[in-house]
Amino acid sequence: MAITKQTVVDQITATENGTVLYREATRIIEDGVQLTQTYHRTSLTPGQDLTGQPANVVAIANTVWTSECIAAYQAAQAAAAQRMGA
Repeated sequence: MAITKQTVVDQITATENGTVLYREATRIIEDGVQLTQTYHRTSLTPGQDLTGQPANVVAIANTVWTSECIAAYQAAQAAAAQRMGA
């Protein structure tokens, strides 16, 4: 009777503003039969440090996060902060 724990990225989404969302599924498997599965979701914003992120998520982020995307995201965040402070 072998019990294993497996964690995989099973969903990656890039939003219109460049935010990358991904879901990790953690599965407990006994003798080839999945007993449980839980999820953890993470969001990454354009230009964020990708150290320690899964390789397939980094690949998507590096594709989506062009210099134009990062600049537009930062400009939108600055405009939103100005509105909040006004």
